[in-house]
Amino acid sequence: MAKKKKNKSKAKLKKHLKEEVLDFFTRHPTKSYNYKQVSSQLNIKNKHKRRLVMDTLAELERTDYLDEVRKGKYQIKLKTSILEGRIEFTAEGVGYLVSDEIEQEVFILGRNLNHALPGDRVRVRLYAQHRNRALEGEVIEIIKRAKTRFVGTVSRSKNFAFLVTASRSVPYDIFIPLKKLNDAKNGQKAIARITDWPEKVSNPFGEIVEILGDPGDNEVEMHAILAEFDLPYDFPDHVENAAAKIPDHIPKEEFESRRDFRDVRTFTIDPEDAKDFDDALSIRKVKSGLWEIGVHIADVTHYVKPNTILDQEAYERGTSVYLVDRVVPMLPEKLSNNVCSLRPDEDKLCFSAVFKIDDKANVHDQWFGKTIIRSDRRFNYQEAQEIIDQQREEFKEEMLKLNDLARKLRSERFKEGSIAFERVEVKFLLDEIGSPTGVYFKEHGESNELIEEFMLLANRKVAEYIGNVPREKKPKTFVYRIHDKPDKDKLETFAEFVQKFGYSINMKDNRTITRSINELLEKVEGRGEQNVIETLAIRSMAKAEYSTKNIGHYGLAFDYYTHFTSPIRRYPDMMVHRLLARYLDEGKSANQKKFEDMCEHASDMEKLAENAERASIKYKQVEFLKDRIGEDFDGIISGVLEWGIFVELNDSKCEGLVHIRDLDDDFYIYDERNYCIIGQNNGKKYQLGDPVRVKLIRADLEKKQIDFLMLEKK
Repeated sequence: MAKKKKNKSKAKLKKHLKEEVLDFFTRHPTKSYNYKQVSSQLNIKNKHKRRLVMDTLAELERTDYLDEVRKGKYQIKLKTSILEGRIEFTAEGVGYLVSDEIEQEVFILGRNLNHALPGDRVRVRLYAQHRNRALEGEVIEIIKRAKTRFVGTVSRSKNFAFLVTASRSVPYDIFIPLKKLNDAKNGQKAIARITDWPEKVSNPFGEIVEILGDPGDNEVEMHAILAEFDLPYDFPDHVENAAAKIPDHIPKEEFESRRDFRDVRTFTIDPEDAKDFDDALSIRKVKSGLWEIGVHIADVTHYVKPNTILDQEAYERGTSVYLVDRVVPMLPEKLSNNVCSLRPDEDKLCFSAVFKIDDKANVHDQWFGKTIIRSDRRFNYQEAQEIIDQQREEFKEEMLKLNDLARKLRSERFKEGSIAFERVEVKFLLDEIGSPTGVYFKEHGESNELIEEFMLLANRKVAEYIGNVPREKKPKTFVYRIHDKPDKDKLETFAEFVQKFGYSINMKDNRTITRSINELLEKVEGRGEQNVIETLAIRSMAKAEYSTKNIGHYGLAFDYYTHFTSPIRRYPDMMVHRLLARYLDEGKSANQKKFEDMCEHASDMEKLAENAERASIKYKQVEFLKDRIGEDFDGIISGVLEWGIFVELNDSKCEGLVHIRDLDDDFYIYDERNYCIIGQNNGKKYQLGDPVRVKLIRADLEKKQIDFLMLEKK
């Protein structure tokens, strides 16, 4: 019995020692040690225990945890512990690795980031996972910096200066020697470039490369937002010069080689402030009960040839960027607003999708090719809506017929499982210097839906034409707009959440899910919980992106979908135009790897543009509220995280944070699954969708941050 107890104790000792040794090597992944060094580091002096250390090292080598790099010297195993990926940061500043090589999250503590910044491509050495801990690692190489230029405010002292960054993506201020300030003054906004980062120094060294100006100035702040996301705000001279050389006139041979639509009733419908009209609709009756509908898209690729200065610039930008007060175009104004824009009463070159459609909106025939058009009229959405509502005479027959067909296309699309996401769009009223004076909610009427349905039709039919081939044939390389199925866990959590409001989602299959979501979105319209439920429904969905690997578009319920209709403002549409033209001419399939890389770049640039747009909206929200500190507002809880509650104000849709530390009536615990925090003692619950009253206590323009104090839950 005593022997059995002794063996059990010995086994326990060995297990504990093994964990200690492994933990030690994990914390020193780049170094090798023999048993004496390990014993010394672990403060083991007992001769018997030191022999156990020797045995443990041999066992860890046999079980693939350690490598014997020299006789008797060991190091943590490298075989499967090096991963490549991208570094991202949590809101608390903890790094983690995003890698295709592993599904688990790999956390990287600050001391192990080794100067890696968010977005950097890195190699990470995994620490051995044991004792049920999360995977951890250490950055051992920075393969490629995501960026080296950063925006901030100059803080100058007598002997040195710093660029103080407000962005959470740069948790370090940049040290600037005075001789590298390049005339930047204390308090100015500027852009600094990191020039060096010595190994044992916590802050990077840099130099000022551009002075933006004084904080608070609208131009300075919008330029700072663009610079923060590495987006340009003007065109270099050589690009403008290349655009200036584009001829305004159309060569005679183009009239001869294209299908002529100039005698067909044609018009554009766009926002009131639009200048780049890249799509037009034509309509004519071809025989009883059959209509020819032309979706005419600006033929940008006729003017922007591959591998030219203009093409390289458009590719790098990827998309036009829409900030609160401006558009930063993908193409210079000569192209976007003049040569390519489908302005009325001007002959224009187009790439068109032409359909023969019956009165029930069934497509009987289709044709894709190069055309020449002449728009008869430029409508804004409001003007088109007035024709639909009041049946005014001008273009009445054409507009009403197009609207009738669009309604039927839309009805069929929803019947097939398309999801009706139509969130309220908030716009700011701005004065002459760009300061917000008010907000308004943009209406989405039938005139918007009319254009939307015919653009969707063209995009879908172009994608089907290339991708929908007989089973025995391989489709040619093409650019698709794809949207994956929702994450099952997120969807189940969402379904559980809406039950609290008395709604339900049928999870039987994809078709039933989309039908349920559409019914839900219809039911919540006009209710207090509408915005929260719509937001959560969107969050439960995957993000749409570009790819040559078609998986269909879940949100639209299309098996094939692309972006063909906006080449003035989206580079993927230019890619689609080139590929479609190539295949219409019986060309060979393009290189898939090349186009997949281009798709990835386009998706990345789209995300940056969206982030910049959100940042500009956030800045204007803070600016709009900065003079109202101390006022009380009604709002709704729009987000719940472990460090606080986000509240969206009812009257302006501005969003701010109630810090959990300011809820001083109890200790609150975060319940992630139920989107709420709950008081440990009083049981008070703050849940997503709850109406609340808050006081504005802080509006920080530099950090684009609004802080509220909770007054009451209604």
